[in-house]
Amino acid sequence: MKIKFLLALVTLAFSALAQDKKMPSPPDKATGNAGGVTVTVDYHQPSAKGRKVMGGLVPFGEVWRTGANATTAIEFSDNVKLEGNAVAKGKYGLYTIPGENEWTIIINKDIKRGAYDYKQANDVVRFTVKPGKTASFVETFKITIENNKVVLRWENTEVAFAVAKG
Repeated sequence: MKIKFLLALVTLAFSALAQDKKMPSPPDKATGNAGGVTVTVDYHQPSAKGRKVMGGLVPFGEVWRTGANATTAIEFSDNVKLEGNAVAKGKYGLYTIPGENEWTIIINKDIKRGAYDYKQANDVVRFTVKPGKTASFVETFKITIENNKVVLRWENTEVAFAVAKG
């Protein structure tokens, strides 16, 4: 009986310690109304930690899962137009291909772990947008829903794409 009690106590202690340990790239969620549609983005937030991010940690010209740990998921409560491109109501993987002068935004049918499972054949839509500069340095990757746009910010880069009810 005492052994069972001690095992239970040790298990609880390890559980508590595991819960207190923070993930290096914690999960976050952006939810908002864009163009009359509820947009929800589930993603993980990597931090710069003194590293060069755009063109370094996140290489230009390569598919990026648009966050850390797992594929970023984007969900639309209704049919939408993203920068004029029709996308049906539902949940998708959000990938990007960063570039110095242009970013490709990719909405993909699959929501699997990371860019390793990415298949271009499963793209629903691809379109390009121009990156801009942030007002100040952004240490931790952040996605927000603002003014009918999904906005990505990290380091000194800001990328946004328009959402309208479709």
